Order: sequence, then C-alpha cells, then structure tokens
Amino acid sequence: MTTTTSPRRDEADWQAVLRGEDNSGAIHGDSPVHRLYGPLCAMRQKGSYVVGHLAQSLDGRIATTCGMSRWLSGEEDLLHTHRMRAIADAVLVGANTILHDDPQLTVRLCAGDNPVRVIVDPEHRLDGSQRVFCDGSAPTLILVAADKAGTEVQWGQAEVIPVPRGHHGLDPFEIRRILALRGLSWLFVEGGGITVSRFLAAGALHRLQITVAPVILGSGRPSLVLPEIHDLALSLRPRTRRFLLGDDTMIECDFDITPSP
Repeated sequence: MTTTTSPRRDEADWQAVLRGEDNSGAIHGDSPVHRLYGPLCAMRQKGSYVVGHLAQSLDGRIATTCGMSRWLSGEEDLLHTHRMRAIADAVLVGANTILHDDPQLTVRLCAGDNPVRVIVDPEHRLDGSQRVFCDGSAPTLILVAADKAGTEVQWGQAEVIPVPRGHHGLDPFEIRRILALRGLSWLFVEGGGITVSRFLAAGALHRLQITVAPVILGSGRPSLVLPEIHDLALSLRPRTRRFLLGDDTMIECDFDITPSP
C-alpha cells in the first residue's frame, strides 16, 4: 500500500510521535505519520538500531559527476530527513557529503532536538572549516582511522575519535560499538552512497530508505554499490513499505535484522 504524507496537515501527529505515543509499537489511528515513524520509534526500546537513507534519480544516481546533489528530491523528503534526525540519537554521514554539501545536520524544519553529528572521515581529509565543526549547533564527533588520527582530541569544535581500520575503510560494526558506548544506539545514516553502501554490505543496516525523485540524470554518482553477484538468488530481497513524499516515492527496506542489545 502507498501512503501520502503532508507536512502541512500532520503537525499534531508528529508531536504525538515525539511524545512517545508510538513507543509501544502500536499504530494510533490512520495517520501516515504514525505509520511511517511509529514502528521506527518503537525500536528505541529494543537496542541498537540503524536506518540508512538515500535520495536518488529514476536511473539510480544520487548526484552529478562533480558531486552536486541539491536538491535532487523535493521539500517533503527534506522534511522527512529532518524528522529522522529528530528521532535519532545520532546522524552519521561520510566525509564526501560534508565536502560537497556542507550540511548542518540539525533539526530545523520540524519540532525535535538536534542529534549528535557523526562524521566518518577515515583519511582525515576535512580541514575543519565546514559548518559542522564550527557552528556549535550540536555535539559533533569525527571518526578517523587510528593511524591518521594523530594526537589531537579536537577538530574545530568536534571531538576526534580514532577507529581501527577494517577491510574496507572503518568497520560499521566497530562504529556502532563505539557510538553505543556513548549512549548513541539509534543511528540515522544519512549519506552518502559510499557510506550507506558499506553499512549495507556489512549487514549493519536494519532498514534502508530510498527516496526516488522523478528525474533522470543520465550520468553521475551511483546510489548503492555492493559486491558483484552472478546469481539473482544472492540479491537482497527485503520487506518494503512505500510512502509518497510529494512528487517523490520513498521505499523503505526492512532487512529483518534483530536489534543488537
């Protein structure tokens, strides 16, 4: 079933979600907001939980070749990402997202508190001039490969966290473990494609939301990039829910992974 959400008529329902009325997992009434966010909020009671999100074109591109992605999806998907930030303990993005978009990663379009901002920068490429490092809007962590972290404990206003290298960058499960020790168990992995792909390939995502905008780029940066398969039996086939966000369609994939304690 496809459900339509409206940012203009659902504020009372959103406020109910923030008050925790869905934490039992029950669906209250027939509100699209409750149907979308209620099950996600319910997972707060069950341990570590990770939701990824990407916005892509009809032909599976998240940005142009030079990295431009604003604004691929529409206003209602932008509102959705702010709401996801509001219910998360932490929002996590890769270094390329910071370099190309310079996002604030705060909650500005809806009611709710800012999450902790987590930047994955294994090679310590960011120079500290980006807004997340100097605006003071929310606590910020930068995750750097242990061999690149050096001795500094701050990068701008962000705390530097050394992380051991995995086989392909920083291990998503090690990232989850380190953040959980800080009380950050409900994570929203907002981008970009490389970061979300690594979490998905590692089996470290419980859900993935893909918003498809009605546009064709014809070239550009791909959405998900996973290890090559030669048999369709090896493809991922999650349960899905669909929601209309204005002209965009969001497909939420549930990988049926038990939340970690």
